[in-house]
Amino acid sequence: MNWITRERPKIDRIACPWLIRRFIDPEAKIYFVPFDQVRAKALELDATPFDIPDTEFSHYEDRCTFDFFLEKYDLQDPALLDMAVIIRGADTDDHSLASQAAGLWAISAGLAYNITDDHELLEKGMLIYDALYSWAKHLQKQKHTQSPAEKLLLQVFNTYLDKQKPEHAKTPKWAKELKAIIQDQIDTNLSLSLKEISEGLQIHPTYVSREFSKYFSNLSFGEYIRKLRIEKAVDLLANPDHTLSEIAYLTGFSDQSHFTRIFKAQTGQNPSDYRKTLLKK
Repeated sequence: MNWITRERPKIDRIACPWLIRRFIDPEAKIYFVPFDQVRAKALELDATPFDIPDTEFSHYEDRCTFDFFLEKYDLQDPALLDMAVIIRGADTDDHSLASQAAGLWAISAGLAYNITDDHELLEKGMLIYDALYSWAKHLQKQKHTQSPAEKLLLQVFNTYLDKQKPEHAKTPKWAKELKAIIQDQIDTNLSLSLKEISEGLQIHPTYVSREFSKYFSNLSFGEYIRKLRIEKAVDLLANPDHTLSEIAYLTGFSDQSHFTRIFKAQTGQNPSDYRKTLLKK
């Protein structure tokens, strides 16, 4: 089977071909073309497009194309499911989803920078995802620090560091600036990405992701932004002039179904029922 996507792949557009060749169709041919040529070339080559908008094999809700392939082909291997979270975090710049996401992004970006031929890039990327699969399948519980002495020293050192931290640590400048940025975005659709914010603060995204919860209600970046979106949605639901689709857009969700799912998970009610309760008061 032929598959086709946009040129210059990095995360999803290498992870998906890896998944296709390893678990769906070992003989699959993968084509990379400029974005504006994907649809025409798909017809010419009898190829299925993936990881482009308005196609079956693409992002959905808060998930990536890799997630869709797993669901479409009912691939239930636990190692693949663990990989999916890492790939999603790397592909969406939400490194809070998995500690390995930032590393996968860094390696993938560096690989794409070094290799200009997309097919060579795919072949090298296949090795990376083979390695990631082996780790997810066999090595997740294995630590780099092996000897009991090393582990004991690290434990003592970390305990010492914890004791040195003041009970009420001063909020750093970057966290204050970040709160101001988020506050400024509340009146928009809160379409913030950790990578863009980190660039604006001139701090590495991995550091911001790791330290974020200390200064934002013990929540990860993604959890905090979702909390603000739901709070804004509650305010908008009080106005019957707004449709649920409009509220989903105004609060930064990809579509109404995504909004409904997250809203229900946060409040225990779907938006329409919640609105009825509000309007009765």
